[in-house]
Amino acid sequence: MENWITDIMSEFGYVGIMFLIAIENIFPPIPSEIILTFGGFMTTTTKLSMLGVVSSATAGSVAGAIILYLVGLQMDIARLEKIVDRWGHILRITKEDLHKADAWFDQYGPWTVFICRFIPLIRSLISIPAGMSNMNIGLFLFFTTLGTLIWNIVLVYLGASVGNSWEVIVGYMEIYSKIIYVILVLLFIILVYFFIKRRR
Repeated sequence: MENWITDIMSEFGYVGIMFLIAIENIFPPIPSEIILTFGGFMTTTTKLSMLGVVSSATAGSVAGAIILYLVGLQMDIARLEKIVDRWGHILRITKEDLHKADAWFDQYGPWTVFICRFIPLIRSLISIPAGMSNMNIGLFLFFTTLGTLIWNIVLVYLGASVGNSWEVIVGYMEIYSKIIYVILVLLFIILVYFFIKRRR
């Protein structure tokens, strides 16, 4: 996959970067770390500029996020309530749980979207619950753009700084991702434990 990504970026430049980042947001397994660090490296060997790479990557990220936000809009509370009516007794979820979660996202959603832009995998998927909670589109775009812009600037800058050694940054980012995944799994297990305990 790495060769495919770098080939597209080398051939199509800014358009290729924007396309790959948009796809990465919709299909999280495509690693943005490779796209951004290699994009940074390309600024040292081609006519691509740091501003151009960051701008195209940010535009692609926002475009992908909007698509997932629209997907979330189709899965609003009313539709989820129908699912709970049918399967809630199996999933151990009530309508009250749905409304509590929705109220929580209404209160903390903007900052949740911003913070999650720095968490691998979650950084893309957070757009779906934002849409499901009907989060204000203006706030969603602002915090999405801000978080994504910071992420892109850091990785593109690192890629440009290390030059030919840009893959080293990818290696460190893989370690970072694995640590985050372990933490998320542990948090999920803890949440499930307390949820089941409360139900009992």
